[in-house]
Amino acid sequence: MKLTPSKLNSFLMLKLPSAWLCGVRVKHIDKTECEVGVKHRWINQNPFNSMYFAVQAMAAELSTGALVMNKIQSSNAKISMLVAQNKASFSKKATGKIRFSCYDGEKVNEALTKTIETGDGQTFWMKSVGLNEDGVEVSVFEFEWTVKVKSPKQ
Repeated sequence: MKLTPSKLNSFLMLKLPSAWLCGVRVKHIDKTECEVGVKHRWINQNPFNSMYFAVQAMAAELSTGALVMNKIQSSNAKISMLVAQNKASFSKKATGKIRFSCYDGEKVNEALTKTIETGDGQTFWMKSVGLNEDGVEVSVFEFEWTVKVKSPKQ
């Protein structure tokens, strides 16, 4: 089953309701890139009249994690995924519509191939850049993902 924005947004509503309530939505996904949008609104604001950093983090993580989920699903292997660490930088107030884009699908391919071939867990960094409606960068998030082949149940 191919992951689509509609399927991922339904997943959000059922499994990550806080992200869904804050307006985080997948806009586009393919083999190498994923784009997630979120609009600054009352429910996701901070006291400084911009988007709360955690809402930006949810959208950014989803843009990377959806690519990992998509690759795992298409591999037909039983693989676990987990964020090990993350970094973020903020350069402008996030107001209006913000789009987080990740173009690191090839990094996922390489890590999954290695973990399936060797059975060893793999780690890799993925970057998501948040741009406002004017194309100005508001934040950059980096997530270190770990993937590992699940051991068979004894």
